[in-house]
Amino acid sequence: MPPTQLRDAPTEAVEATPELERDARRADARRGFLIASPSLFYLILFFAIPLGIVFVYSFATRSSTGLTLLEGWNLDSYRRLWDPLVGEIAFRSLVLATSTTAICLLVSYPLAYYMATRTARTRNILFVLVMIPFWSNFLVRTYAWRVLLGTDGPISQISEGLGGEPIRILFTNTAVLIGLVYGFLPFMVLPLYAALERMDWSFVEAGRDLYATGWTAFRKITFPISMPGVIAGSILVFIPTLGAYVTPAILGGAKTTLLGDYIVSQFLAARNQPFGSALSFAVLAVMLGATIIYFRSGAKNL
Repeated sequence: MPPTQLRDAPTEAVEATPELERDARRADARRGFLIASPSLFYLILFFAIPLGIVFVYSFATRSSTGLTLLEGWNLDSYRRLWDPLVGEIAFRSLVLATSTTAICLLVSYPLAYYMATRTARTRNILFVLVMIPFWSNFLVRTYAWRVLLGTDGPISQISEGLGGEPIRILFTNTAVLIGLVYGFLPFMVLPLYAALERMDWSFVEAGRDLYATGWTAFRKITFPISMPGVIAGSILVFIPTLGAYVTPAILGGAKTTLLGDYIVSQFLAARNQPFGSALSFAVLAVMLGATIIYFRSGAKNL
């Protein structure tokens, strides 16, 4: 047969058998494992192993001199989680985390809605403005709030210039709340914007054609459709806020101790590593529960 006819001759099709499909799946799995192996190694080395060490230490015994003894394992550290002091700190942290999430949602939703309904050029500009805080260090930005909220800061000076009293906000729960809202606001804006930007606005137009008011259309159509973004943003704000350490340590005082500060003090100041480890795992359990709720209720719709 001439070379041109050999080139144009149809190739024989290979019949797809269960064995071939199984081999193909195994090859894809091996290929995927090789691609993901660097990330898996990183997670095991810097996350799983340290987490396992902390878990073991939570059952250890603390000697009278502050040494951690990996013998005589017990649940004493977990029983201390029910102390009134721990409950007070946990309640304060929960209230601040919930308040931060609620304020971020109230502030972010109108901004995300405005961004999603603008032209592409305006959306890009607003998106960059939301991302600008990530271009500087979080610690530096938090210290900037310490200057602004101090008694010698510009806010207090403006109040005095207008004939008022000096504003004392620093080292209060209000200062911590302001810092947390500022720090985690973009984490609420971005999921809301993503949910609203890909929304089919013809549903809203259909509702308005059926004589629905603007509020009714928002309540019945826009907000339910954007619920995955609301859930995602709430989780992204609530989880890190519950265990926040930097902001309360810089803007808070002795009366604004949160879970993050308390855990660090157990490891460094009190040298009670078993109790600090148990408290860390308790906070981790709460965060894991919130994440599971997120995946079950909203992530499948994203």
